Amino acid sequence: MARNQEKAQSMLYRFREAQAAELGLGTRADRRPRMASACKSLREAERWRGELLREVSRKVAKIQDPGLSDYELRDLNDEINKLLREKRHWENQIVALGGANYRRNVAMLDDDGKEVPGTKGYKYFGRAKELPGVRELFQSKKNEEEEENQALAFYSKFMNQGPTYFGDSDEADDELLEFEKGLENEDWEEIARNLRAALGLPEDAVVPRPPSIAPQDTGVEESMPDANSPVAQTLVHARVAAAHMTFLSPSLLIPPKLPTTAELETVLLALRKKALVEEYFGDDA
Repeated sequence: MARNQEKAQSMLYRFREAQAAELGLGTRADRRPRMASACKSLREAERWRGELLREVSRKVAKIQDPGLSDYELRDLNDEINKLLREKRHWENQIVALGGANYRRNVAMLDDDGKEVPGTKGYKYFGRAKELPGVRELFQSKKNEEEEENQALAFYSKFMNQGPTYFGDSDEADDELLEFEKGLENEDWEEIARNLRAALGLPEDAVVPRPPSIAPQDTGVEESMPDANSPVAQTLVHARVAAAHMTFLSPSLLIPPKLPTTAELETVLLALRKKALVEEYFGDDA
């Protein structure tokens, strides 16, 4: 017993103890618990987390050593990941004890400022990223991300398109209406020539065209706008189509009026406001 007390009072023992405390190793009596859930003190949990951070920092600095072999790099990278898993356990215990949440907004970034792929599980540090097989893994993931970004950039131009993209506002384009009218006249002239040839009529024989439908004769119970307006032209086309499909009324063939982007934003904003009022005021709103 006296021999142990003498050892504890020696200068070398006290120096080793202070050195271990500085390195975060601790003494046998002051060793980090194996289970984070066994610690019931928030102050102690913060202390052990800080100790783990220091250990991770030292090993991350050591893994940059160019003199390490591939086997040493793999072992050191495994140790760092093991310490990180243990650090997460202590962070969960800190949250359980009412402390700060250190796991928010945590992301590993590469030299370009982008999040390193594969940071949700096993991580690679320093020269471990240059190990055989690991370099190819990072390159393949980078290529996959580039392909996904290219595909997203290609299809993004087809997203969030308004009624114009789907042709719902074509009737409001006067140039397009004139172009379609010219095509209709050309088609009718070709039909008339074929009809004359089939019936043996002379070329100057007049083939009566079907009567045009007046815009007022649409069958829609709404007040008719101007005959030359796009709305009236739309109603005329609907009446013509309904003449060939008797089981449908012209009002069913009129394309619906789609809301504009500004109208949709107004409706969504009103819904968000209503949801916030109900969330904060409840039934009193």
